[in-house]
Amino acid sequence: MTPIPIQTTVVGSYPFPGWLEYASQNLNQFGPADIDEMIEDAVIAAIHDQVTAGLDVITDGEQTRLDFNLSFYGHLNGIAANHSETRKWGPAAHDQRGKHSIVDAITAPNGLGVIREYQRLVRLAPGGPVLKASVPGPYTLSGRLLPNKQYPDRYAITDALLPIIRKELEDLVAAGCKEITVDEPSMSCYAYKEDTKRFVDIFNRTVGTIAGKCRLSTHLCFGNFKGRPVGYRRIEPMLPDFLELKVDEIHIEMANREFAEVEKLAAFAEKMDVAVGIVDVKNYYIETVDDIIERIALCLKYVPANKLSVAPDCGLSQTARWASRQKMKNMVAGAKKMRQKLS
Repeated sequence: MTPIPIQTTVVGSYPFPGWLEYASQNLNQFGPADIDEMIEDAVIAAIHDQVTAGLDVITDGEQTRLDFNLSFYGHLNGIAANHSETRKWGPAAHDQRGKHSIVDAITAPNGLGVIREYQRLVRLAPGGPVLKASVPGPYTLSGRLLPNKQYPDRYAITDALLPIIRKELEDLVAAGCKEITVDEPSMSCYAYKEDTKRFVDIFNRTVGTIAGKCRLSTHLCFGNFKGRPVGYRRIEPMLPDFLELKVDEIHIEMANREFAEVEKLAAFAEKMDVAVGIVDVKNYYIETVDDIIERIALCLKYVPANKLSVAPDCGLSQTARWASRQKMKNMVAGAKKMRQKLS
């Protein structure tokens, strides 16, 4: 059950301040101390926006990451940037994102950097909100690595990444992190054409050593690159196998799909808590408080209040900050009004 009924949370990422985007493109003009200060300032800004909105669960906004997962490749040995297969021009799509060739055994001797991010969040965040860390799962992380003879397909790459991710999760728990999301949007995007039992096995092996030691969740969406999905946007292919995921909570994109298949949340609610994407990060319509109340009321037909969390559909990194702030504020206000109605 959720710590409080209709808990308000986020997936992980938050938009960079404009000055951070500019600075990241001109790093040669800054020294190491300047960069450290910029990182802290950006995290402070992300924390401020989330706390001001009144969220029950916050993150560091992933302010030190490029996208929610691309920066992780900088922590891996045995790979090299390869943009020969990356489309450079035309309408935005996932094939414009960076890829990497595998040139040696894949290792991460110094970890993936998440522990340092979490420790910074602990140091900078005020008391009150629960502090969450999000980590991409091995299947999703494998998506930007090109197979070779040593790793002939995506599953072989996933198997190489799995112990690296598992060690990072174990270290997070050891560092005191009580709330962890393992992002596996590639699994939900490709559930319609891949072996979902295999997906569940990969996920459960990844989290097996930390299950029961923290509040563990996964985020399942249908992709978001510059406001565009990538996958077949249906929950049906995930069922019934995804009900066997070893998580306390499952986060499902709903608002962008106009709450299609909302009735299928009931099956998940029988096995775990459900975090519903209640605001659309791909749309600049700002959901009103009344919108939020109406959407929560719909979800409560299938998920009990003590098993329900509400959140944006996905991370907010590709939604303008002015919109992100207002969406979060209204989401929290609507959730609080619904709690009052139920009390």
